[in-house]
Amino acid sequence: MLTNNSLSDDDKVEVAGTIPSECAMKAPADLPEINDGQESTNNNIRNGQENISGNGERYHSSGHWSSTTSRQEEIVDAEAAEDLNLEPITTVSTRTPIYSIFTKNQKRLVVVMTAMGSFFSPLTANIYFPALETLATDLSVSSSSINLTITSYMIFQGIAPTFFGDLADMAGRRPAYGIGFIVYIAANIGLALQNNFAALLVLRMLQSTGSSGNIALGNGIVGDIATSAERGTYMSFVSAGAMIGPALSPIVGGLLSQYLGWRAIFWFLTILSAAYLIPFLIIFPETGRNVVGNGSIPPPKWDMSLLSYLQTRKNPPEVTAQAGTRRKLRFPNPLASIHILLEKDVGLFLLYNGIVFTSFYCVTATIPSQFKKIYGFNDLHIGLSFIPFGVGCCASALTVGHLQDRNYKRIAKKMGFTIDRRRGDDLRNFPIERARIEVALPLLYVGTTSVLCFGWSLYAEAHLAVPLAITAIGGYCLTGTSNCMNTLLIDLYPMSPATATAANNLVRCLLGAVGTAVIVDIVNAIGNGWAFTIVSGIVFATSPMLWAEMYRGSKWREERRVRIGKMKEREAMESTESFQTEDDEEGEVTTVEARLGQANSGTQEKSGLP
Repeated sequence: MLTNNSLSDDDKVEVAGTIPSECAMKAPADLPEINDGQESTNNNIRNGQENISGNGERYHSSGHWSSTTSRQEEIVDAEAAEDLNLEPITTVSTRTPIYSIFTKNQKRLVVVMTAMGSFFSPLTANIYFPALETLATDLSVSSSSINLTITSYMIFQGIAPTFFGDLADMAGRRPAYGIGFIVYIAANIGLALQNNFAALLVLRMLQSTGSSGNIALGNGIVGDIATSAERGTYMSFVSAGAMIGPALSPIVGGLLSQYLGWRAIFWFLTILSAAYLIPFLIIFPETGRNVVGNGSIPPPKWDMSLLSYLQTRKNPPEVTAQAGTRRKLRFPNPLASIHILLEKDVGLFLLYNGIVFTSFYCVTATIPSQFKKIYGFNDLHIGLSFIPFGVGCCASALTVGHLQDRNYKRIAKKMGFTIDRRRGDDLRNFPIERARIEVALPLLYVGTTSVLCFGWSLYAEAHLAVPLAITAIGGYCLTGTSNCMNTLLIDLYPMSPATATAANNLVRCLLGAVGTAVIVDIVNAIGNGWAFTIVSGIVFATSPMLWAEMYRGSKWREERRVRIGKMKEREAMESTESFQTEDDEEGEVTTVEARLGQANSGTQEKSGLP
């Protein structure tokens, strides 16, 4: 387990995790809610708690220590925090003032492993495309029916992360990954052995359930280890893993389907996922801030990697390991993601992100049937035709993050805002919405125009190079737009990033499922040109949602902070009154018992009994 034993006892800061109840404190409810990276402020805000010393003293933001004098100050408002959808539940005192104790090389290892894990969900979705027509023929169903397997996949791609995201924010990233991959491997084995459309449909749902949580978990891990100033770059690297899927998977799927049959696709996925899971369990550390804080709190032994377990046995950390073992686990609550969607500053741009994603998926869902019809492609050719699209997606993932970080620095410099990469930045007075969306807007409009041009190029049956070039441009721009909005989401919910990303997946995958379910029928009814005119028109017409978020998002974010602060204050007062009542009752009982004891003592003396 990662520790930092060289730090002095005075270098203490509060980070997300678990704290023994006897050390938990109640903080004033008027503290700000959103403050990315500054740990003591973060947790005072979101947890309704203050920093506690080992002898029961409390550290105030003014820089002095005061002793604990009242039982009322020991209230842990965990249930209230959960009811209010606050992000972390409890906190832990650790020995380091930095946002994350992971070194740069350790962060790189975590990001590489996370990017590889994020590769599986888009890999599974896109490796299937070249074999769609072959599957339809072998199972004696229509193209519209086989497209239902895409729709069902996307529905569960949206629903499953709501469970995995809450599980990951509660119990840690590693358990969520492990459960997901076990389900995924079992589904792939079943798909390789099935022989009818009903089994294909059900097992694709199960396959989606196992793999779709990885992207949400990947974004959550970035939130665990990266401050807002560097988050764009790290998000880009993780997104690169997800974007390699659209680039490579159709080629691999086409080759396997053409020469070994469509069943080979699922055996390939089984072998590949097992090859990833084994080293993951051995070396990947737990990063969830609600479990290990900034990395210096050991997780429960069942949540440790083999490498972390061996390191902990060899060099036991000075920080009490009980912090990682006292967490109360519960069944994952998918409604936590729904609560996020009801917030004005989050729900609006998530809805628009879903619309953008739907246009993105309508393009990829029509390529197999339309390219086969117009250009006479076989499975291998269809797979190769996804290369330009995938290259554009990968290029976007590798460059747009740097643009986000540069824009962040530019705005900070203009405002005189000091960037702190070690402790993170206080975003209460920083226009983070503007920093992200300014990068997204040009990409959005160019990408939406490419969707329009793609439809009319197919309508005109233009040379193959034309639609392929357009898909490359669209892949770059629409992926870049989504990456900017995904990064903004983590900025707004840095302590529950997996749950927040699950809310994002829920919206975009459900909308994407509707789009893929109807796009082929729309194309058959009115042609490619007008079908994609409708798709791009919807994206253009609803783009004011993003402008509204950029200009009013900071105000909405502050309103959310104030509202939750007032609700926490009310809950704290109610809890205090409850404890006062219990204290009064206990005092009365003690007084009665004392009087009875005196009476009994007197009776014993009078009777001569011992």
